This record gives sequence, structure tokens and C-alpha cells, in this order.
Amino acid sequence: MRKTLRSSRLYFAAGLSLLFFGLFKFFPSDALPERAAMMRAAEIMAAVERTLLECRERKGIPSDAAADPNRTGLVGVETSPISTTLGNLEAKRTTANPDCAGLVVRLLKEARVKEGEAVAVGASSSFPGLLLAVLSAAKAMDIDALVICSLGSSQWGANDPRFSWLDMYACIAGADGARGRIIALSVGGEGDTGRDMSEEGRRFLQGEVRKSGLPLIEVPDLERNVELRSRLYMENARGKRIAAFVNIGGSWANIGTDASVLGLKPGSTRVRDIPPPGRRGMVQEMARRGVPVIHLLNIKGLAARYGLPWDPSPLPRPGEGEVYHRSPGSDPLVMTLIGAYVLLVVLAFFFDGREFFQEDT
Repeated sequence: MRKTLRSSRLYFAAGLSLLFFGLFKFFPSDALPERAAMMRAAEIMAAVERTLLECRERKGIPSDAAADPNRTGLVGVETSPISTTLGNLEAKRTTANPDCAGLVVRLLKEARVKEGEAVAVGASSSFPGLLLAVLSAAKAMDIDALVICSLGSSQWGANDPRFSWLDMYACIAGADGARGRIIALSVGGEGDTGRDMSEEGRRFLQGEVRKSGLPLIEVPDLERNVELRSRLYMENARGKRIAAFVNIGGSWANIGTDASVLGLKPGSTRVRDIPPPGRRGMVQEMARRGVPVIHLLNIKGLAARYGLPWDPSPLPRPGEGEVYHRSPGSDPLVMTLIGAYVLLVVLAFFFDGREFFQEDT
């Protein structure tokens, strides 16, 4: 009788497993509700990359086939007078994937950014693909992206003096695609003034800013630099709410000098530690003001967290990657079903085990 009872419990657990397998099998799609907007952003970025590549070729600056096998036009050179630090080529190619624009839409939606609102963007030129991704997402979502960008770049970013970020932006500004306003520029590098660059590189970038007519930020004091940037964002928002702050790269003025920044997750992040003025950058300053922060750094971690392929070749078609789907742990109903399944199985074997021990004693 006891053996029959234990067998029935095993059959019960097996049947329960089949039931829940069926539920998950025919569960509604795990595609994110913002998938359509994500795909639209990715398609915009893909189209703008084609425009960028054509522009490069017209200027007689063809894309290096070895460094940029996907012909995105977004990969720079190994070293140049405007290079700031070492850079990872695979990371730069990963961020040239148009699905990065889809990811930015996903992150902005998570931050509850709405149509017509303003988003502050602090970027270095080290990841031109991510800058283009943000501008493409801004177009897809009809939001106002306010960009302050440093022109110095790590290896393989927008570090080719013949085709810097300003040259890229000039190529795409008139295209029916990316949307955003560059509201100020800096040289970047150490102290946001290019102290770690060659004199040649520093003067070249200062000249590029002068030609652009945009404000140049040259403030080596971090507290004053952050105050100036904050004021520029507020003035250029023109009364709109700044709904999120997007950090791209590791600019001194954006991430500050406090070691706590090393603990921030890539992507949607919660900034718990707010260092004092003089150590905090725009990331911590915006968090102090209650503005949601999106942290686009640590590209390998970003790719792993959101399902972006690492250094893909060829590039995936928009809409097909894992980034367009929610992870099982992010859906409350899925987690409830999993919890119910585990609880029922545990209870079945718990009572079966009690009877087994009672029989032995």
C-alpha cells in the first residue's frame, strides 16, 4: 500500500512536470512589448550606417576591411594623435551592431521615458556605434537627445583625425534617420582637456570645435565641469523634463573619480553611492537629482546581460536577437508558475518521504 502511494506520488510529479511543460510551451510570446519600436530604431541605425559608409568613401577614407568586416563605417584606427587610451576592437565592433539601437529603446522604456521628453547624453567618442544607437533610438521614440561629447577616443573608436565624430555627425545630420542635438563639446582625455594627448592631437581637436561653432568645455576642475554640464542640459531642455541620463564610455567628466563607479551594472543601473562634489561625475550627479541612469560601459557585461552577440559577423537582422525578448526571470507570471511547480513537487516528495520514514520506524 505504501509503495503504491509512493508510486502514485511519482506519477503525480511526472504529470505535474508535463502539465507545466505544456503551459510554458504554449505560453504567450516572450517578445518585449516595445519590440516594434526597438526594431524601428535598429532599422534606422542600419540605414544611417550605410549613409556613413558612403560618406567615408566619397571622402576617400574607405573602411578597413580587416578591422571593420561588417562595413559599418564606425570603426577607427589602432592609434592616432587623438587617441586617449587603449581600446578593445571586438567591443567597438559589437557596438556597431544596429541591434544596439534596439537595446537603447528597451533601456529608455525601462526608465519610463515618454515621447516628447528630453534625454541627456554624456559621451566620449570611443564608442561611435553607441552614440549612433542613442540617436537612432531618439528618432524611433520621438524624444530629444541632448548630447555633450568629448572628441578624444580610445583605440578603434572615432579616433581617425580624417573622420572624427564631428565628421561622422556631419554625414548623418541631414539623413532621414538619427535625431539628436550636440549642445557642447570637449577635447576629453585627462581632465577633460586632453592632457594625456599629444600637443598635435589637442590642438587639432580644439580647432575642430572652433570650426563647429559649438561651445567648448575646458574646465579641469571636476566639480565646476559637472556644474557647467548640468546647466547646459537644463538650458537646452527648454522646459522639458530630463527623463534619463545616458552615459557612453568612460569619460572623466561623466563617471567621476570615485571608485564606487566600478560597481555599476552596465545598462539600467541604480547609483546607490553619491560621492561628494569634486569626486562625482554626471552619472552620480544625475542620480542625485533623481534622474534614471543608463550606463553604457563594460561592453562585454552589457552584451551578456541583454543578449547581444559578441563581435558578430555578419551582423544579425533586426528583430531576431535575444535582446528583443524578456528573460524568464523578468516576467512575474512566469516566476509565479515556476514557484508553484517547485512548491507542488517539493510537497509531494516531502509527504512521501515522511511516510517512508514512518514505515521504516
